[in-house]
Amino acid sequence: MINNSAHWPALFRGSKPVNVSVVIPGSKSVTNRALILAAQADSPSTLRRPLVSRDSELMVAGLRALGIEIREKSVEVNGNQELQWIINPAPLLGGVKVDVGNAGTVMRFLPPLAALAKGEVSFDGDARSYERPLGPVIKALEELGISIEHEGRYSLPLKLHGTGNIPGGALTIDASASSQFLSALLLVAPSFDNGIVATHKGSSLPSMPHIEMTVDMLRNFGAQVDVDQAGQSWTVKPGTLHGQDLVIEPDLSNAAPFLSLAMVCGGSVTIADWPKRTTQPGDQLRGILSQMGANVSFSDQGLTLTGNGTIHGIDIDLHDVGELTPSIAALSALADSPSHLRGIAHLRLHETDRLAALTHEINSLGGNVVEEESALHITPAPLHGGVFHTYDDHRLATAGAVLGLVVPGIEVENIATTRKTLPDFPGLWSSLLV
Repeated sequence: MINNSAHWPALFRGSKPVNVSVVIPGSKSVTNRALILAAQADSPSTLRRPLVSRDSELMVAGLRALGIEIREKSVEVNGNQELQWIINPAPLLGGVKVDVGNAGTVMRFLPPLAALAKGEVSFDGDARSYERPLGPVIKALEELGISIEHEGRYSLPLKLHGTGNIPGGALTIDASASSQFLSALLLVAPSFDNGIVATHKGSSLPSMPHIEMTVDMLRNFGAQVDVDQAGQSWTVKPGTLHGQDLVIEPDLSNAAPFLSLAMVCGGSVTIADWPKRTTQPGDQLRGILSQMGANVSFSDQGLTLTGNGTIHGIDIDLHDVGELTPSIAALSALADSPSHLRGIAHLRLHETDRLAALTHEINSLGGNVVEEESALHITPAPLHGGVFHTYDDHRLATAGAVLGLVVPGIEVENIATTRKTLPDFPGLWSSLLV
């Protein structure tokens, strides 16, 4: 067991090339969306190879508190043990408490579903969850007639008074701070009496691939979803969702630090089961890392990235794939030319203010990062050892591990925070470097 407060010595490798294959755990985004949809279906669903991490466990616990039966079993498939979750829908229960931790998908996706229960549902979470934006979801539910106690804060903690149904209809929402605000309403809209017509009004939507993922998964479960050509309005018809048998894709965003092994040290890394078609934002790593000097190819084994240890700087707008920023920033700090990572102001509202955190931590190791409101400008500089703080942010922790590959003496504070989306990052990381 790793002590949360301990400093984990990052594993140094230097310029010794790697040649490894990695099985990445399942996608958090797909797993938690599938759980919400399966809870509303008219028949059981089976999720194969779901992500088992703090975020998904919080979602499962929340659904169980609301009365959804979720069974876990292990099945032998092609000689290997496969984890499966069986979700049996049931009428939702009030009079319960839900812990959201610091999971954005849980704190935003569960309240609209809980509004379909009869009775009070209380939501609470980690201290950081109180600071993370939730207002647009709360305001939208109030506009739809749901009574919510939040003492005027429009944030956690809160008490929601469900009446067993949500009328639905047309509403306007500002999802410019997080695409999850919109996904939260769309995922439950088939269960609204009149469905929903949700129109985004505000600055540009971040992480559009996650909206596309939501729409794609709704349709897979049988929902009728129409998107206007301008991509600013979404219509979900009321209707019955049907249970599905789903294989959860590997979490492609979590592949970033592992692909970085070949970028930083040279050699090749193969990610097993990389899908040929996917709505996951992490799929854009293929193009991004190619621009930074890698060679990327598909084979029967999966996706293989080959690097020569030389990393090129990049000028890129990461607005739609902001979650990749910490890993790309770490690579940029080790590159042979400056990088400009733009369009990422919304990252200030994630697990921590990621722009401020990356700037402070890389600069504390001798780096040269200039922070703007919506951008990071990174000029490579000689780095030295030191403590890399994570701010309870899993992607900060993996970025520190990437830097430690070629910078001796880096210690990552609270590496255990990676369990948010990776069950055992330290164990998997060390197994690849031994």
